[in-house]
Amino acid sequence: MVYKFRVILDAEEDIFRDIAILEDDTLEDLHNAIFNSFGFDGMEVASFYTCDDTWNQEDEISLFDTGDVPGEQRIMSDYKLSDILDEENTKIIYVYDFINMWTFLVELAAIEDQTAGATYPETLFAHGEMPDEALEKNFEADNADDFYDEFEDGLDDDDMDMFEGDDSYEDYGFEENWN
Repeated sequence: MVYKFRVILDAEEDIFRDIAILEDDTLEDLHNAIFNSFGFDGMEVASFYTCDDTWNQEDEISLFDTGDVPGEQRIMSDYKLSDILDEENTKIIYVYDFINMWTFLVELAAIEDQTAGATYPETLFAHGEMPDEALEKNFEADNADDFYDEFEDGLDDDDMDMFEGDDSYEDYGFEENWN
């Protein structure tokens, strides 16, 4: 079977690519197809994120193992597309280049029979030109006051300085002018 995806750049203008890829290909194969279809050089780190129906980010699937124990974390090459995407779960988020944060909404649009003689993955359709820079992201909570209310404990900034007015750090062998 062939998975047909619409890959939409998170930008102000409509910029997307339609990509066909085999269901048994991996997320790493999809990663390669995406960066090639959008004209990236493939030299940057990337991750996919599972998400719900409203694009709320869930679990990260990275290109490389970034865990504390080598081999413990599953990476893109460990997941076949059919392992995480099907008729029920059609959406995944792709982030390329964690400095610029090129963010893409990837949606499974169709599952079809393989066409004889076709080469996969294949860019089926391209719309829009890539901007020079990624859209600036706003990483604030919907309601920032709710975030800070959680930490209300009556302490002020002076309470947070553990060394101020206390010479006990000298008991640990630290010298004030150590260099």
